[in-house]
Amino acid sequence: MRLATTVRPYDWGSVTALPELFGTEPTGQPQAELWMGAHPGAPSIAGGVPLNELIARDPVGTLGGPAVARFGPELPYLFKVLAIERPLSLQVHPTTEQAEAGYAAETARGVPLDDYARTYKDASHKPEMVCALTPFHGLCGFRPPADTADLLDRLGVPGLRPWIDALRAGSLRAVFAEMLDDASAPLRAEVERALSASGDDDLAVHGDLARACPGDRGVTAALLLHHVRLEPGQALYLGAGVPHAYLGGIGIEVMANSDNVLRCGLTSKHVDVPELMRVVDFTPAAPHRVEPESEGAGGYAYRPPAPEFALSRYEPGTHALPAGVPQIVLCVEGEVHLGDLTLTAGQSAFVPAAAPSVTLTGKGRAYRAQPG
Repeated sequence: MRLATTVRPYDWGSVTALPELFGTEPTGQPQAELWMGAHPGAPSIAGGVPLNELIARDPVGTLGGPAVARFGPELPYLFKVLAIERPLSLQVHPTTEQAEAGYAAETARGVPLDDYARTYKDASHKPEMVCALTPFHGLCGFRPPADTADLLDRLGVPGLRPWIDALRAGSLRAVFAEMLDDASAPLRAEVERALSASGDDDLAVHGDLARACPGDRGVTAALLLHHVRLEPGQALYLGAGVPHAYLGGIGIEVMANSDNVLRCGLTSKHVDVPELMRVVDFTPAAPHRVEPESEGAGGYAYRPPAPEFALSRYEPGTHALPAGVPQIVLCVEGEVHLGDLTLTAGQSAFVPAAAPSVTLTGKGRAYRAQPG
């Protein structure tokens, strides 16, 4: 079933990247996220019907009995293409329990779902994985506090000494909270000036942030996080509570079917520092890369530790797709065929669980999302 999809025009998106990738005409506006799925915020259309409505009419036929039993009568994942021109917000996602509690509390207070200040848009967690289509980079997870202390020391800002000492003592939470506090604005301004003037290669990405987001509290807080670079085909997984911010590039993203984001900086959207502080995981950890597993004949599987989604990448060739699961196939280059259906770059299709087995062929490249 061919999908008609929605492109989200967020201000951090590129005006030209998706048109160039998919051979379409630019609109003159940022094209940030191409959504494929059944999220009620922007459901894809299949056969003239929103995909969430199609699923509601026949959950078992569209999703399959095992998926309905495990996840309920909803597509458990959301599939996207991101085209990042400017930094995304410094953010975290909640656990299921935190999302359920936050959603219930805001609903009880009568906060409308479309309210600017609404934090929880649904009651689901939002683990996610991004797979690079072009060179891609971002910030992900807290680096060891002592390493950040050494980095801050190289800035040569005298006022940073209390934070440097606190980080060497392991007080990551306290330093992060102070970096986000309005009282620290004068010190953050000194840090920005030092970052903009620094010639230190390890600080270059932070200098770029200082120039792109002047006066934003997230510029200083970002110094606490790992900088991660992905080459095409490499993937990164983000679980609940992991602070992160994507900075540039084009990538495939697949996640649980949720839009819950708690932000603390690098954004013009709603910022909720107290709630973010309650949700964020302060355990220092290396970024969680997901290595592709060969499925033979140019097929590669990415299996993150999230039951809602998995991702496959297909190089030109012939690939038999599994039956009995709800899957979305996206062509990213050239032309591919799903039985009698032809997809060109930027086009996608939903394969219901009840559909017969189908083979993907052609000289194009494609990605496929399905439950994990």
